[in-house]
Amino acid sequence: MNSGLDHARKLIDRAERVVVLTGAGISTDSGIPDFRGPRGVWTLNPKAERMSDIRYYVADPEVRRLSWQSRLAHPAWTAQPNSGHRALVDLERSGKLHALVTQNIDGLHQRAGNSAEVVVEVHGNLHQAICLSCGWRGPMQGVLERVRAGEDDPPCGTCGGILKSDTISFGQPLVPEVIARAMSAAADTDCLLCVGTSLQVYPVAGAVPSAKAAGAPVIIVNAQPTGFDDIADVKLTDPISEVLPRLCAAR
Repeated sequence: MNSGLDHARKLIDRAERVVVLTGAGISTDSGIPDFRGPRGVWTLNPKAERMSDIRYYVADPEVRRLSWQSRLAHPAWTAQPNSGHRALVDLERSGKLHALVTQNIDGLHQRAGNSAEVVVEVHGNLHQAICLSCGWRGPMQGVLERVRAGEDDPPCGTCGGILKSDTISFGQPLVPEVIARAMSAAADTDCLLCVGTSLQVYPVAGAVPSAKAAGAPVIIVNAQPTGFDDIADVKLTDPISEVLPRLCAAR
């Protein structure tokens, strides 16, 4: 075991209220590409970022049509949780997991077995659809069936408004209550474990200096550099699906 991993294990062992912050990197081993990595969605196809911007989505029917085709093909529908996800289930079962704050929209933490009460989804969930006009919410698969049947930009069945996934796009406000819960957990933790995130997206990235200021050690597990590597107590760059089981295993 390398010294960094050994140190990180000791920090988690000593903690009673571990908060985990996860990003796209934890799901890449499940076949869901990240955004900014070397093989990321936006790295390989910069135009894909337009589909994640609410301004383009609302104004341009072609962007919506492309978005619905992208949702049809999204790997989240067939992806399975990997050993990194399952390791966080073990951490919850140990009684140490105070909150699991995720930037991911794939629902894999819940599928792995983490309880809905502990998971904080700051960017929403792809498995739900929402109407931008009347606020209707319903299962995404029902809307995708309409797309498969030939509707390239299905309107809301209740009011005729624009539908999209119940996720936060660029230009959309975050849900204040959700962000407040995430930041409160970070301020109350005695160990913050950041996994698979570049820590570039605020306000959630602010959980790192918040936890550090409160005296909590910070562990970062990410292959690429982050903006907070300099204040991390431990930075691990080994594959997440290998590192997390070793960090979170019962002992």
